[in-house]
Amino acid sequence: MITAWARGLARHRTGRLLAALAGVTLAVALVAALGSFLTASKATMTQRALRSVAVDWQVQVQPGTGPNAVLSLVQKTPGTRTALPVGYAHTSGFTARVQGSTQTTGPGVALGLPDGYRARFPDAVRTLSGSSSGVLLAQQTASNLHAAPGDTIGIQLPGAGLRRVKVDGVVDLPQADSLFQTIGAPSQSQPTAPPDNVVLLPAARFASLTRGATAVTTQIHVARDNTRLPSDPAAAFSSVTGAAHNLEARSAGTALVGNNIGAALDSARQDALYAQILFLFLGVPGAVLAAALTAAVASAGGERRRQEQGLLRLRGLRPRQITGLAGLEAALIGLAGGLAGLGVAALTGRLAFGTASFGASAGTWTVWYGIAFVQGAAVAAGAVLVPAWRDLRSVTVTDTRKQEGVRPSRSPWWLRYGLDFVLLIGSWLVFRASSGNQYALVLAPEGVPSISVSYWAFLGPALLWIGAALLLWRLTLLALTRGRPVLTRLARPLTATLAGTTAAVLTRRRRPLARSVVLLALAVSFAVSTAVFNATYQQQAEVDARLTNGADVTVTEPPGAQVPPASGAALKISGVRHVEPLQHRFAYVGSDLQDLYGVRPDTIAGATSLQDAYFAGGGTRQLMQRLAKHPDNLLVSVETVNDFQLSPGDTVNLRIQDARTKAVHTVPFHYAGIAKEFPTAPKDSFFVANASYVAKATGSDAVGAFLLDTGGSHQKQIAAQLRRQLGTGATVTDLTQTRGTVGTSLTSVDLAGLTRIELVFAVLLAAGAGGLVLALGLAERRRTFAIATVLGARARQLRGMVLTEALLLAAGGLAGGTLISWALSQMLVKVLTGVFDPPPAGLSVPGTYLALTGTAAVAAILAAALNGIRNTRRPAVEELRDL
Repeated sequence: MITAWARGLARHRTGRLLAALAGVTLAVALVAALGSFLTASKATMTQRALRSVAVDWQVQVQPGTGPNAVLSLVQKTPGTRTALPVGYAHTSGFTARVQGSTQTTGPGVALGLPDGYRARFPDAVRTLSGSSSGVLLAQQTASNLHAAPGDTIGIQLPGAGLRRVKVDGVVDLPQADSLFQTIGAPSQSQPTAPPDNVVLLPAARFASLTRGATAVTTQIHVARDNTRLPSDPAAAFSSVTGAAHNLEARSAGTALVGNNIGAALDSARQDALYAQILFLFLGVPGAVLAAALTAAVASAGGERRRQEQGLLRLRGLRPRQITGLAGLEAALIGLAGGLAGLGVAALTGRLAFGTASFGASAGTWTVWYGIAFVQGAAVAAGAVLVPAWRDLRSVTVTDTRKQEGVRPSRSPWWLRYGLDFVLLIGSWLVFRASSGNQYALVLAPEGVPSISVSYWAFLGPALLWIGAALLLWRLTLLALTRGRPVLTRLARPLTATLAGTTAAVLTRRRRPLARSVVLLALAVSFAVSTAVFNATYQQQAEVDARLTNGADVTVTEPPGAQVPPASGAALKISGVRHVEPLQHRFAYVGSDLQDLYGVRPDTIAGATSLQDAYFAGGGTRQLMQRLAKHPDNLLVSVETVNDFQLSPGDTVNLRIQDARTKAVHTVPFHYAGIAKEFPTAPKDSFFVANASYVAKATGSDAVGAFLLDTGGSHQKQIAAQLRRQLGTGATVTDLTQTRGTVGTSLTSVDLAGLTRIELVFAVLLAAGAGGLVLALGLAERRRTFAIATVLGARARQLRGMVLTEALLLAAGGLAGGTLISWALSQMLVKVLTGVFDPPPAGLSVPGTYLALTGTAAVAAILAAALNGIRNTRRPAVEELRDL
């Protein structure tokens, strides 16, 4: 019997089985693909964090302790690959006599590097010119002293006097911030910037020069064996942090560990949690939607299945046997759909990422594929087996012979109790709480192994999605029940005299039709909100890079250099459309030292991107016009406005150094607005003023940086040409370089990889929600169309009946989906503020993708309608005999 039943299902219910199988396939493929991608993404974040560190540990030898004893202890620590002692000596200044003039600098640091240091820590020092060994001068120091390889400089060492050395090369220190950190100090107590003046000396030369000098310390620089660290950033962070604490405990106070690798993993673990959040926000709804599609496909044949159950019961089958046959159908759908879904996921990984595992390890890849397969089986059971079991308990044999709409039924409980309104109100309340100014979705205390996520914030979008769907369901039922006259008028152009009949059929079928409208709306909202989130994220990643770099290409002059704005003419090489000078000074407000940027209000927007979201108290154009009209106006950060209780028009006295006398004097400004963000500026506190007023007040129009507009193209090539032209006298950065350095490890994984999977499946779900359910619903109503034909309905009228239902489904689903997606996108972007830096001024709408999604849904609905129309052309007698 079981074999005969399975053969009959495959022969006579092929469409229903294939449609349900497609839903399970999408659910399994989506979960398997996204889960594997998430795991691979976390591993990528860990590897990127490990690669970003030049020196894993900097172990500070405490005063009174022999460096050799600490070195021996570090070398014996499990996981240590290389450990070398590095000497640190503070200097009171550097001098150089070049081309008849004497240059001096302020305090700095001399480092003593042992033999083989550059080979063991290749990323710590980068040679710019001259030799890669011997006495090496940092780029900034070389610029300050106007020194080059071959010149002699003096190093003023407290307690040892002036020592002269010959420069062999000029180098860059890519990770100077960590290299000169204060070991053991909290982040807020670390130096705001590394020293400008640094010289690197061979260890033997360092020892001879610093003999008798004070303020000389030793660090042990350590390279760890990180190959055995867990792939998850949080687990890796806990591992390296525990190892560092273990070393400090065993040293008994003789050593402090500067855990650079731990700091990098600390940042990566927060990004990993945001990736996990994105998986929940963007992935879980897709899997739920695929499951709902499967259930809707199964319910489209619910009436026929109940009739078959009634026939089986009349022929003597017991409920347990009927349940077994339903279980067989569920097993076939679950097994075939699960295997097909795993195949689709593997193919997606192969095509999009070059490997079926999405880059994940074999173990995690297998786990996710197993989870997805089990989920597919659960979806199949829930869509087929559960309804069959429920019908056996609640529907009599007599009821199975009645047409849907004739059987008495109550309204759904959620409709009677207003669950949709309750969910929407709850969503609004959760959103208000989770989008407050002091709210943190991810809490990762610095240095603390534990990290927490406020998952309850997910309730806002989740409740909105469900509540809006139920509200749309309610409105659709209301329209189909109370709007029968309107439906009749709308159907008349297509169905002529059968308009009233068509409206009656739609009213009778209001529940399955409402379910189809809601399913299409959810699919569209899922596709649109995912696409909008992705586009907005990519937009803000570009904005962040532009804010950090300043423009397409930025030429930063060394501190203290007197470079006039006219020097920018030499930078306007081929491919550069505009060169904008930007002043950079420092000013005291009270006891607080802040950055001061002098701009040309009329031309600054020509070289960089200024958004209204960067300012408060006026838009970009309005505030720039204020600076131009009133040169003494000043834009102030939010922190300064709050600290000093400023109101528009208030006088702000800044103390700025005069370029001629080097004395600090007071310059009055007037508060005109708030600058939240500004190109090249720090993220906390700074001022923006009119460059001409700053130049007049300080006696110098020296430029701190030149912002170059290249039209968004050839940035890397232009930057390379300028580096060759300028040498070591200035620092040249381009936007492509900055994208890789300012982006978090979340952006390095490339959110487009996640959303590429999402968007493809979203289009398929939208097409399935629009076409599959309609096609199956029309197929189940062939008897209705056959009877209408026997009663005299013409082909044109039957075609109109099908098209009317299709148009109603398309209009309701697309309109509802658009409204839900708009609200959901706004909420998603607001709740996930931590992912965006800076927060977006508005949503970015990918018009092409939205058009593709709408076209796919409409095309699927049209294809289903055309197939339904084709079926109405069969002779009515044959159709009734087959049914």
